[in-house]
Amino acid sequence: MKAPLIIGITGGIGSGKSTLSKLLRAAGYPVYDSDLEARKLQNEHPVIKQQIQEVFGKEIYTDEGLNRSALAKIVFDNKELLSKLNHIVHPVFREGFQNWILKHSNQRFLFLESAILFENGLNKQVDKVIVITASQEVRIRRVIKRDNISVEQILARMANQIPEEEKIKHADFVIYSDDNKPLINKMYVILEQLTVDSSSKK
Repeated sequence: MKAPLIIGITGGIGSGKSTLSKLLRAAGYPVYDSDLEARKLQNEHPVIKQQIQEVFGKEIYTDEGLNRSALAKIVFDNKELLSKLNHIVHPVFREGFQNWILKHSNQRFLFLESAILFENGLNKQVDKVIVITASQEVRIRRVIKRDNISVEQILARMANQIPEEEKIKHADFVIYSDDNKPLINKMYVILEQLTVDSSSKK
């Protein structure tokens, strides 16, 4: 049996990654949500929890689990601590992702959604990359509506991500999500191209 084609989905905050992933799942394609899986590991994996507490203090966890907003404030202002956090989580995350691929090895296409696909080197674990993007103005407007946070907070998050222009340079497919054309149509155009590409490599 031919191995699945692994496709990464990435883009800056507010670009439309989650919307694209929902459409793919609705169409029957498995999508691995890296942010959701990382959250689970940070809250449930005993070794990861211990290491995070050693670096950031025991008070970083509350009765509800990891205080993600407090942690975000710390690491967004300190790239060294952000790197330490990534080194704690990502080896276990990568192992989980590989197990997920094996579990879905009968599929033709598998998708990995990650806001930091390039930043964390996850692009090396996929065969193709889709970058979904929109103008900064549109992205800011979406995030304010979604998260109810300030423009300054959004800009700080954007500053910690690779610029959209750089991501586009390394993309196999680019979706512009701010032109009011249905996203599902753009998705199917890419799926058709992926089907052609995978068939030609048989």
